[in-house]
Amino acid sequence: MQTEEVDEYIIKLGEKIKKLRTSKKLTLEALCYPYGLEPSTVMRIEKAQTVAKITTLLKLSVAFNIPLSDLVSIE
Repeated sequence: MQTEEVDEYIIKLGEKIKKLRTSKKLTLEALCYPYGLEPSTVMRIEKAQTVAKITTLLKLSVAFNIPLSDLVSIE
């Protein structure tokens, strides 16, 4: 994977996480606090300003009640 492809993936993953969150009508706080996540971290992931750690992605997949593989797959 080239650097440009990685950057595009990070952007699309952030967009997907935000779309999942807003489709469930969750604020950052409502999504994050029950799972020990920081809203500011998830906000930066949604805006592609940081790369999500695998532990964060695992917690988000639990929060969204979807398999990790579904969360990270970008079409």
